[in-house]
Amino acid sequence: MATLAYKLGEMSAQRRATVIATSSAALLTLVKLVIGIMSGSVAVIASAIDSILDMAISVFNFFAIKKAEEHPNEMFNYGKGKIQAIAGVIEGTIITLSGLYIIYEAVSKMIHGKGTEYLGISVLVMLFSIGITWLLVRYLLRIAEETDNIVIKADALHYKTDLLSNGAVVAALVIVYFSGWDWVDALFGLGIGLYIIYSAYEIIHEGVMILLDRSLGADTVAKIGEIIGNHPKVNGYHWLKTRTDGSHNFVEFHLVLTPEMTLEEAHRIAEELECRIAALEPNKGWVITPHFDPYDDEHINEIYYQGKIKFACEEKSPEQEG
Repeated sequence: MATLAYKLGEMSAQRRATVIATSSAALLTLVKLVIGIMSGSVAVIASAIDSILDMAISVFNFFAIKKAEEHPNEMFNYGKGKIQAIAGVIEGTIITLSGLYIIYEAVSKMIHGKGTEYLGISVLVMLFSIGITWLLVRYLLRIAEETDNIVIKADALHYKTDLLSNGAVVAALVIVYFSGWDWVDALFGLGIGLYIIYSAYEIIHEGVMILLDRSLGADTVAKIGEIIGNHPKVNGYHWLKTRTDGSHNFVEFHLVLTPEMTLEEAHRIAEELECRIAALEPNKGWVITPHFDPYDDEHINEIYYQGKIKFACEEKSPEQEG
């Protein structure tokens, strides 16, 4: 136990969160699966299957975060941060598939009219599950807020969905207990399946947007532009580009400076801007790449971007034309 505690202490907050999530999911899987099979409740079995997937996903997330934390190397110059976005997309896809399976089981029970037994102990198991999941969600949300990590955000959202679905399971079991309407269990199972699929969309969407190099939030980009534009020795800027891999923010921009300025002074200005920009999200890593211009050459950058390098190189600067 002491060795395990030491190893957990040595891990990053993100990886430690995935270990705790995996352990919690394993415990809930065991309890719910046994009671679900004994009772024949589709809602409880559905919740058990969801916990199995939770456990598998949390294990996958552990290794994804471990890889993402590796330093850049000769092959991966920008690191492997995007593996977290890939993990998010995979997690969302698995959640969607689990939702489809739950819907299948619910429809099957409606058609064949299977009964539900051991309602009392099933309710107690689900209440136990709600308590454990509630504590886990609070913990994951805190880590997600501290680290702004997409994988932990996805895990927190997933377990938050579990919390709501577990509440629905309890409601279904109570109704069946007092009314004897077994179809209610199947109906709630169907609703849980649909909600799980709906919740997976946000996880998949966020992962895909990161993989497509979506820019940082509009507010953050506006603040970066304000920081650059308000510097007293910056004459202007253009070609501001941003993206994130989930753990690191990448920023590029062109600074228009006085032509006679020394390289040392230009470098000092860039360092000042980098520090102020990085302070916007201190819990994130930042890779900031400024480019120095003696005049505004934004139109040339557009030509480069379109792949017309030959034409860009033939363009003359105002100094050359003079």
